[in-house]
Amino acid sequence: MGKSQIGRGYKFARAIGKPLTHAFWRIKFEGLENLPAHGGAVLCPNHVSFLDSAFLLMRLPRQITFVGKAEYMDSWQTKYLFPAVGMIPIDRSGGDSAEAALFAAQQVLERNQLFGIFPEGTRSRTGLLYKGHTGAVRLALRTNSPIIPIGIVGTREIQPPDARMPRPFKRAIIKIGAPIDVDRHRRRHGNDNPLLLRSITDELMYQIRELTDQVYVHEYATKKAEALPAELAKIA
Repeated sequence: MGKSQIGRGYKFARAIGKPLTHAFWRIKFEGLENLPAHGGAVLCPNHVSFLDSAFLLMRLPRQITFVGKAEYMDSWQTKYLFPAVGMIPIDRSGGDSAEAALFAAQQVLERNQLFGIFPEGTRSRTGLLYKGHTGAVRLALRTNSPIIPIGIVGTREIQPPDARMPRPFKRAIIKIGAPIDVDRHRRRHGNDNPLLLRSITDELMYQIRELTDQVYVHEYATKKAEALPAELAKIA
């Protein structure tokens, strides 16, 4: 699916998905006043369930374009659906394809739209909150867009890791935090300074932890819970 097709099916998917999410799950929003009514912003949620992006896409009042793993393009079930509702595939191994995806995200923000990216880079398979990657901050600095921290609680209980189907009639809370003004940091450190990127990313992860009450682990998330050190596995 070409870039011109990204997001083409959003209105149709929302017309079906929004009433379904209302019928099967009680999703409470807090801090909606922190979501900009106009203009571009980088939305940065924690990631504990496959449903995190779906609930945000279906229930937030503004359309979001999300970044998603390129592997979704290998499955017939998601190859056309995910880009149609606004997913930009990104190769998590890095390189030119990852940079191309970030450039596409930059264009979304320059059109004064919302862009969503999970700073942990992958789903937490333990429920812990992991160290953030700096891509979201780099994108915000490029476009002078605010970063909106989002804390999602309860979706892991609705659809745990590796569960094929979500559990109906459960509750989730989505908390939208106060925007982080990247320009305030830029004036102190300059643009694209590695310390600046890490400083803002760590502030973002702190804000998410405050919203979710998750235990924070200062290391990057892995795809497999068993890759965790034994002492962290006990917490999970």
